[in-house]
Amino acid sequence: MNYRHAFHAGNFADLVKHAALLWLLKQMQAPGDALRVIDTHGGSGLYDLRGPEAGRSGEAQAGILRLMAQDDPAPLMKPLIAAVRAANKHGETVLYPGSPWLIARALRPGDTYGVFEMQPDEHRRLGRLLAGRAGVETWCADGFAGAAAVLAPGARHLVLVDPPFERADDYVRAADLAGTVLARDGGACVLIWLPLKDLHTLDVFVRDLEDACDGAPVLIAEARMRPLDDPMKMNGCALALVNGPAGQVQALEEICQAVTAPSPAGKAQVWMAG
Repeated sequence: MNYRHAFHAGNFADLVKHAALLWLLKQMQAPGDALRVIDTHGGSGLYDLRGPEAGRSGEAQAGILRLMAQDDPAPLMKPLIAAVRAANKHGETVLYPGSPWLIARALRPGDTYGVFEMQPDEHRRLGRLLAGRAGVETWCADGFAGAAAVLAPGARHLVLVDPPFERADDYVRAADLAGTVLARDGGACVLIWLPLKDLHTLDVFVRDLEDACDGAPVLIAEARMRPLDDPMKMNGCALALVNGPAGQVQALEEICQAVTAPSPAGKAQVWMAG
C-alpha cells in the first residue's frame, strides 16, 4: 500500500477522529483503573503542514487551520486545539499531531499504549517520536493481525482502528477485529474510523460490525460534508464506537456538528445501530 497520511493530516476527518479520541480517553481514564490503548494504524505520529504532501492536498486549510482561527469553538473541540498548540511551541500551526502523539501525551502513570504501523519508513519516524515514553511500545506489523494479541489481562481497553481503506477488505477486517477483541474482553471499547462515500458501503459495514460484535452496543456518528452521491469521493467520514461510555451520543453530536457546520451541504447525525 502507498497511503501516506501526510497528504491528509489535519483535514476535517482528522478533526472528527481526534476530538472524539481525546474525549474518549478522558472518559475511560477512571481513577484506579489502568487503561491500555491499542492503535492499529499509527502512521508517523506528527505531520508537517508545510511539507510537500500537505501542501499538495491543501486539506488542512479547511480543517485544523480553520479550527485554530475560530474565536468561539465548540467546547469538545478545545482539547484538540490545546493539543495542537502544545505540538507547535512557537505559536504558528505548522505541525499536526496524529493519534500516537495525542494518546502518548494523555497517558497517566500505569496506562500503556501499543501502536502498530506496517510501513517501515513510517514506523521508523514513529519510533523516534515516541522514544523514551514510559508505557509505550511500537510494532512494525499489521495491526489487524496483531491488535487482539496484545490486549492485557485486567486492563481497561480502548482499541483504535484507523486503516487507510485502500483495500476493499479493510471494512471486513475492521469489523472482524472488533469481534475478536470483544471475544477476548467483552468490556473493551473499540473506535473505528471510516470514510463516507456512499450509503451502501456504510450499511454493509454496520451490518457486518453488528454481527461481529454479537449484541454489544454500536454507535455510528456521521460527519457528511456533502451529499453521499459520488462513491468515488470521500464525501464525509464516520466513527463506529462499540461499548462507548455514557454521554457518547451528545459528545459525538457536538463534535460532528462543529466539523460539518462550515460546509453549506454539511450534515451531522449520530445513531445507535440495531
